[in-house]
Amino acid sequence: MKQVEVTILGQSYILGCPDGGESSLLEAVADVDREMSAIRDGGKVKARERIAVLAALNLAFELAQRPVLASAVAPSRGADAPHGTVDLDGLVRRIDMALGADGQLL
Repeated sequence: MKQVEVTILGQSYILGCPDGGESSLLEAVADVDREMSAIRDGGKVKARERIAVLAALNLAFELAQRPVLASAVAPSRGADAPHGTVDLDGLVRRIDMALGADGQLL
């Protein structure tokens, strides 16, 4: 597993990345950074953890609007979950892990 240094909302993170997955990871990081920056720049929310939760929900909603893509990126959904659903708990856990290094957990 390769380690990749990325920046989200001005904060650097070292993320594990499977071989060959760097471009997908960097695309996901760009999406998260763009969404979090837009929320922060909107001026209504300043706390990093709130920005992260809102960004996760916005991105999850966007994925839910594209059921075929959503089912491809949410492999950890339960066997009883409807096809095309997004595992929000899994997304929050992944964000929590990424933000864990700066001590501001969700």
